[in-house]
Amino acid sequence: MARVPASPTSPAPTASAAALKKMLARREGLMGPNAPLFYQQPLVIARGKGVWLHDAAGRRYLDAYNNVPHVGHCHPAVVKAVQRQMSRLNTHTRYLDAAVLDYHERLLDKFPRRLGRVVLTCTGSEANDLALRIARQQTGHQGVIVTDWTYHGNTTAVAEISSAYNPAPTPPHVRLVRAPQADSGAGADAGAAFVADVRQAIADLRERGFGVAALLIDTIFSTDGLHAVPKGCVKQAVALVREAGGLFIADEVQPGFGRLGSCWWGFENHGVVPDLVTLGKSMGNGFPLAGVVGTRELIAGFRQEVMYFNTFGASHAACAAGSAVLDVIDNEDLLANAQAVGEQLLVAMRGLRDAHTCIGDIRGQGLFLGVEIVQDRQSHAPDADAAARIVERMKDAGVLVSKIGRHDHVLKIRPPMPFGSRHARLLVQALDRALQMPR
Repeated sequence: MARVPASPTSPAPTASAAALKKMLARREGLMGPNAPLFYQQPLVIARGKGVWLHDAAGRRYLDAYNNVPHVGHCHPAVVKAVQRQMSRLNTHTRYLDAAVLDYHERLLDKFPRRLGRVVLTCTGSEANDLALRIARQQTGHQGVIVTDWTYHGNTTAVAEISSAYNPAPTPPHVRLVRAPQADSGAGADAGAAFVADVRQAIADLRERGFGVAALLIDTIFSTDGLHAVPKGCVKQAVALVREAGGLFIADEVQPGFGRLGSCWWGFENHGVVPDLVTLGKSMGNGFPLAGVVGTRELIAGFRQEVMYFNTFGASHAACAAGSAVLDVIDNEDLLANAQAVGEQLLVAMRGLRDAHTCIGDIRGQGLFLGVEIVQDRQSHAPDADAAARIVERMKDAGVLVSKIGRHDHVLKIRPPMPFGSRHARLLVQALDRALQMPR
């Protein structure tokens, strides 16, 4: 493994205070107020390579958060593939092209045989929107069941079911259920409670005349807080939904493409094959590429009745990027890396937990971990203020993480897939230092 220089340990501004203030004012003038930014002092990022980001002043940050550059920032194989294709042709999907079809075949090879069709889109939001449209059109029902602190995108249809960031009242055709939580401090019957909630949601939707179109879940319950999931409960819930005439939609935008190490897709953890799978973010390593994978019957039925066309969803350059990503994952053995480094991180984080009483549960799998920050381990009361301080301190130390969960108190660690053992040690060292600092 190549030598990894030590991460910076002392705070350094990315720009002068005056320059930063000017840029923020310009941004608000162009984009409107409250456009989301990370960190109290936002970063001015100029370039990225592998698992590293560099700001405008030349300071380097270890990226332990971003999953859009799934195989690493600006991976040369992906860059070369897109450049080569853009120099030849990049237009819409109404022309035949063998390379586009090759990518569809390669992608479907990563799925169970039951899932034999794919429709490509540009974003995960579009993919979830399309999956809902297919489910409603094919089942004849309107009702949707989702967990009660989740995010599935920003179109009108999926914003209505993204309870974590939607201040509007829950629409009458949507039912919210508690995510299954086998965490410390949670009830012993978390799985049974999840199944019972789904059963009640089905009954409510039927009574109101909506029926059940789909159960849509993020298969690792990312935004909900990356909870430990009781074995078998998702499979039981899916059986209830299918019995009611609905479909199971697995949102793999965050956990998919091998991030969990032991499997390509999060749904494999639950022992059930979905009817529809939604993909995005990491699929094109920064090139806008997403999609819906489904059964032959569902996609064919939808296509026969609906003329769905997405101009750039399966463009030549998008498929070139997607194919290059699959090459890199396979050639660099990134699933095995995610599993090995993830296990290393879990062991190291448990060691930190022994030394720092503010750490509650250590959650996750592969290169997708959550570190719960609590007031004390007896009550497991969330400590969002402490979590926010830790994120800022780690940024000042040159390591980037974020937060998730209903109370915003779970540190979110989700680095690019080439994240190695030495990077893991730098991350753990930075977190240890951040935890030692006084409030």
